[in-house]
Amino acid sequence: MNSRLPQIAFMSTYIPKKCGLATYTHHLREAVSHAKGHRSSDPVITMCNEDEQADYREPWMLPLLKQEKEDYRKAADFINQSSVDMVSLQHEFGIFGGEAGSYLLEFLHRVKKPVVTTFHTVFEQPATPYSDVQKEIARWSDHLLVMNRKGIGYLHDNFEVPLEKITFIPHGTPVPNKADRLKVRSSAGWENRKVLFTFGLLGRSKGIELVLEALASAVHAVPELLYVIAGQTHPEVRKHEGEAYRDELKALIAEYGLEHHVQWIDRYVPEDQLVALISACDLYVTPYPGMSQITSGTLAYAAGLGRPILSTPYVYAKDLVQGYEEMLLPFGDVDAWSAKLIEVFTYPGMLGNWESVISDIGRSMHWPHVGAQHLRLFQQVITQQRNKIADVV
Repeated sequence: MNSRLPQIAFMSTYIPKKCGLATYTHHLREAVSHAKGHRSSDPVITMCNEDEQADYREPWMLPLLKQEKEDYRKAADFINQSSVDMVSLQHEFGIFGGEAGSYLLEFLHRVKKPVVTTFHTVFEQPATPYSDVQKEIARWSDHLLVMNRKGIGYLHDNFEVPLEKITFIPHGTPVPNKADRLKVRSSAGWENRKVLFTFGLLGRSKGIELVLEALASAVHAVPELLYVIAGQTHPEVRKHEGEAYRDELKALIAEYGLEHHVQWIDRYVPEDQLVALISACDLYVTPYPGMSQITSGTLAYAAGLGRPILSTPYVYAKDLVQGYEEMLLPFGDVDAWSAKLIEVFTYPGMLGNWESVISDIGRSMHWPHVGAQHLRLFQQVITQQRNKIADVV
């Protein structure tokens, strides 16, 4: 077997695009490079729109216009003729062209190097046309990765993917920096406050009204509570209804007299600042009303950074905290949320115990560990394909 370090081509959106998948792929590439001893510069096929093409000028970047079907074939030809050993495909609905992202199949049907596909979204009950496209992607990939153990069963049951073709590797996260925590709390004015934190593009799928309603009674028992809501309104939401949801939340804050207990960070938050803010909070909350979400980058970050979590029991949250279901509460049960907030911040040692539990969960999610896991799997897939070719010859 050739002992040289494998060259991996990543296919995804990529920084400087402001999207979670772009950031994820950047960190994955860096973590795999770290696991290889920083001895390579792996290429990236960067999915983009025409106006973003100029952002990708590094020699290792290959911009692919997502709505140009021919670009997918050209990218496959480039990979086939290159020294790349394998493709790490990051799949999310919406980043590829064609109905339900079907243009991606042009690439998969043509590429000859092995492909490991990470599915960032997997549905328990997939609907057409997304299910048809995802089934084809699964079939044409040499191996599949999921960031939620439930995803293994979904792929197996819905698409008859053999279990041995699917691997669970957790969502990667930064390594915590305790010094950041105290500095940020001081500069944000969070000293002597008990800080709840929510981050994400704002829209009705965030369920923030639930926490505000719970806060209305919890602040009588815990007057130091401060709920920090960070992130811009989702651009698609803004297109359809402007700032209506944020205005409704502001009206609730006024109605409940919570002005002293809510802080808005209404802007794009760069990742380094986001990590610092999550590290500085006391409790990370995701009160999402929808139960089918299979991945949450921000909840993963909270766990990796060792922050206690309180969440509704959507699929990713359940998988993340399994065995510690006291951290999960149903959406809509305002009394339960209020009582839990009071309990967490007044019962001696409870918050510290939760922090210890989450820190243990989060250790396996740090990027150096996750990058090494990916590299091991990539090497296995490359070796398997070489052995297949050798057997044929």
